Formats: sequence, structure tokens, C-alpha cells
Amino acid sequence: MRAMVLDAPRRPLRLDQRPDPQPGAGEVRVRVEACAVCRTDLHIVDGELDLPRLPLVPGHEIIGVVEAAGPGVRAGVEVGKRVGIPWLGHTCGRCAYCQSGRENLCDTPVFTGHGRDGGFASHVVADAAYCLPLDLPGDPVHLAPLMCAGLIGWRTLRMAGDAAHELGLYGFGAAAHLIAQVAIHQGRRVYAFTRPGDTAGQAFARTLGAVWAGDSDQVPPVELDAAIIFAPVGALVPVALRATRKGGRVVCGGIHMSDIPQFPYRLLWEERQLVSVANLTRGDATDLLRVAAGVALDVRTTRYPLERANEALDDLRRGRIEGAAVLVPD
Repeated sequence: MRAMVLDAPRRPLRLDQRPDPQPGAGEVRVRVEACAVCRTDLHIVDGELDLPRLPLVPGHEIIGVVEAAGPGVRAGVEVGKRVGIPWLGHTCGRCAYCQSGRENLCDTPVFTGHGRDGGFASHVVADAAYCLPLDLPGDPVHLAPLMCAGLIGWRTLRMAGDAAHELGLYGFGAAAHLIAQVAIHQGRRVYAFTRPGDTAGQAFARTLGAVWAGDSDQVPPVELDAAIIFAPVGALVPVALRATRKGGRVVCGGIHMSDIPQFPYRLLWEERQLVSVANLTRGDATDLLRVAAGVALDVRTTRYPLERANEALDDLRRGRIEGAAVLVPD
């Protein structure tokens, strides 16, 4: 197998040739068809997240075909089946969070491309219980961003609340461009906020149905019922609160964000809420895939050969991606 390996934070990934990994009990080996590049991968490579292991193969938005299965693998992920492999790679099943249906908050989780090798490779081994059987038609390149950008976007949208009709999205990247379409399908009105001066990103948002698009420091034409922040910029929190109506909610959707600056209490007052979303659950995946089957999602992608993973990461870092970057091993 071929893999792009991180040896240390803030160093380029290197191409490595390895024997094909062998699945253990309850595991499958998957031939990777496509792996989208997530901002979390960028946080990992740039040393902004603590890592439980090195060297490491990043990548957790994986679409592939099961090639081999260890003993005890459940039906639905047998050899020959296409599966998706998301960020959540394993949970303990015993802690209070797992027992109460909140496995996204497990005390001892393992994340794909973080605590175990991920999909920046031609093959990957995964816990079969956390693989998602896929019956959706389509090119694996266009399915890959659903495995995290779509899932986190879905969880943040649900956290924003069913009453969030006027919805602001701060940072219009992979997650926002997918969940904007779902929100519009649900009858919501989407307001897109980009980096100041990013007129191309704003035009992109409008082509997907946003009723307004502007700079992140601009005031939208209406008060927002809720705002979702995908950009890892803490300074956007008071900005989003200022744009949100009384009783509204601001949802932080990233795993990493720069520090939130001090802001006056009056921005939070009048029962505004500030909440965060952490990881995802397999239930989120089931719900999103059901919704995605009924929405003709326009998934914008830029393809890169596996060996150009460093270029894809740098394009994401510099804001040069419209939609999602996707690595294709073959």
C-alpha cells in the first residue's frame, strides 16, 4: 500500500510504501477510492491538535470498498461492499456518555486519522462497527466530503434548532456549502459570510441558493435566528452574536478555534446562547445519509492524486478551495 505519512507536526507529509495492513477481530481492510481533506487534517498537520501517536496517516472522510474482513464483522460491511469511514473510529461503549447515546463525547474515543491511521492512503484498516454501509449512488469523490463536512454540518444544523429560519453560516467551505443546500431544502433562508473581500466565495454561495452573501464583518440585512461558525476564528463569536436576534443561538462547529476575544455581556444577554459541537455519532450519519438520499446535493470538489496531499493541504490552508479537496489514490 501507499500512504502519506506525518512524522512530526509542521512537516510535509512523506510518501511511504508499506505492506497491505491486515484486519484484526471486528475490523475490515478497505481499498480507498477517495478521501476528502478536512480542516481537522490541517489542524493535525499544523500542530494545533494534540496527537496520541506518530507517525500517523491523516484522513477521515473516506470512501472505499471492503477488501478483507477479520472475524466477528457484522453484516453490511462484508467484502465487496462500499463503505464510508468517518472521524469517529471507536468508542468505549461503557462510559456515561456512550450509555446515554452521546458517543460523540466518549471518555476514551479513537478518531480516524488521529488515534489510528486514516485515509491518505491506498488502503486503511477500520473498526467495522464504525464503518457506514453506503447505498447512495454517485462518484466516491463526491461522496467523500459527506463523511465529515456533511456530518459535522448536519450536527451543527440540528444544534441550531428547527426554528432557525434565518440562518447565518460563517466560513463558506466544505461543510457550509453542503449544509446550506440541506437547510435551503428544509425551507430555511441562508446568509453566507466569507473572508473579507472573497467575492468569488460569495458568488459561489449565491449559486447554491444563499439569499445574501457578504464579508464576515458585515451586518446581514435581517437579524439571524441562528448562526453557525465553521471558520476556526474566535473573533467571529462576538460578530455572530451581534447579528443574532434575542433568544437566538450561535453554534461553533469546529474542533479547533482561535481564542475568543473578550466581548460585552450585552451581546449574550436576552437569552442568546453560545454552544459548541463535538465530533459526531453514528446516529448522525444514519440521519444525514437518509436526508442526502432525498436532496440533489451539488458537491463541489477539487481532485488531487494521493501524492499531492501536501498541495491539497496548502490550498485549503490558503483558502484556494471551492467546496472540498479530495485525494484519489489511483
